[in-house]
Amino acid sequence: MGIGSHMPRTMEENHVTPARRSAYPQRVVGMSSGTDQFRLPRRERRSGPARQLRQHHQHHPDSSGDGLEGLEGLPEIPPYAEIGALDARALSKTLFERLESLEEGTHEYAYVRNTLVELNLALVKFAASRFRSRSEPMEDIVQVGTIGLIKAIDRFELSRGVEFPTFAMPTIVGEIKRFFRDTSWSVRVPRRLQELRLELAKAGDELSQQLDRAPTVAELSERLGITTDEVVEGMSASNAYTASSLDAKPEEDDSEGALADRLGYEDHGLEGIEYVESLKPLIASLPSRDRMILSLRFVSNMTQSEIGEELGISQMHVSRLLSRTLVKLRKGLTLEE
Repeated sequence: MGIGSHMPRTMEENHVTPARRSAYPQRVVGMSSGTDQFRLPRRERRSGPARQLRQHHQHHPDSSGDGLEGLEGLPEIPPYAEIGALDARALSKTLFERLESLEEGTHEYAYVRNTLVELNLALVKFAASRFRSRSEPMEDIVQVGTIGLIKAIDRFELSRGVEFPTFAMPTIVGEIKRFFRDTSWSVRVPRRLQELRLELAKAGDELSQQLDRAPTVAELSERLGITTDEVVEGMSASNAYTASSLDAKPEEDDSEGALADRLGYEDHGLEGIEYVESLKPLIASLPSRDRMILSLRFVSNMTQSEIGEELGISQMHVSRLLSRTLVKLRKGLTLEE
């Protein structure tokens, strides 16, 4: 018995460092359902927390309640790079069962929790690979994903009957997406406007030196040989690249306090506005009966049977029409995105 030696760097401040196992069995012989232990050949049962625990009790037979008993009965864990997905899943289940019986804040709890992090880092790397084309370094993406993995471990409950990878992946991916959302520009600017922004900045600097003042839109238009509308469009695009510190003081007035002090709360109800606005023309293009069914179902909250009675058709027919309409709207939204 015993747990492997690798500990996640993100948890270094709260772990117990075990000895490293020097060998790993070629295959896992099986798991005992009664003892929650992997049965390994005797020659392959090397050092690790299990051996440390036995040696501790041999040298200190009277020691008890010293915080090491919580690791009794745990399976051997080989080097993480050599563990397959199925073995990692079985080991994780055993460790989660033990984690539920341990007191949070103890060395044993941190030890098992850290081991779960290392054991499931493959989930983070898989999720991070989906964002390989982004500009951020892969190492940073993996670190952010690891935060999501830790959150998933802390929230996971075996009683839900869900496999841990299924439960953890949305949390990991969500953490990575949140990272890109918070560190990327919220407005996508076309390449044409990006180049125009650079030209305007260069022309603005040159004209400012010549005129000893900020140039007007007309002067920039004449300098670059473009229309005033294009100048205004380029200046608007430039605003999307202007970032200020939240700790900075606003320049437009003499009030005290930082910009962060003026930020309001996040209204989660605004998240669906874009979809609502995109749906309006799609719904307007539907046949009148389909629009009526949508209204009765989602505005009047009528059941399919009630809608069938209202329109003089069967509940099954209502179900087919509603499904067809929703598929059509979903495809319309996908095309717009």
